[in-house]
Amino acid sequence: MPITLTIPEGLFSPEAQAQAFAGLTDALLGVAGLTGNAFMTANVIGTINVLPREHVLAAGKPIAAAFVELKLPEVALASAEAKQAFIEKAADVVEQAAEGRLKRDHIWSNIVYAPEGAWGIAGRSYSNADFVGAIQGTAAAL
Repeated sequence: MPITLTIPEGLFSPEAQAQAFAGLTDALLGVAGLTGNAFMTANVIGTINVLPREHVLAAGKPIAAAFVELKLPEVALASAEAKQAFIEKAADVVEQAAEGRLKRDHIWSNIVYAPEGAWGIAGRSYSNADFVGAIQGTAAAL
């Protein structure tokens, strides 16, 4: 489940970047009720994109902002409550990592879903049922 955190340079220290990504991972696993699940934990991956300050914009002007994008199979975080919980926890994590250098109003999140059969790990396409089976340990995983 790729997580992408995009921030301008200087917003987070390297330590805060690592803490933020770990916090986002914990938020996803916690909201999904999968903390400690070996299959899911190994497959929460992602990137931290640190851009030049002038490349992070709002209203066409440079701004201290953070963007969290989460990509998931369409069966994950399916309820409105789960989506809200992740987005809220993600904002908490990012706001804390910024140590006062970022307004909560400048934290944006989005969740992008892959349609049935369009989720792949290690060259294998997972149907929704295969994905759930892998999480539950009832289907061949990686």
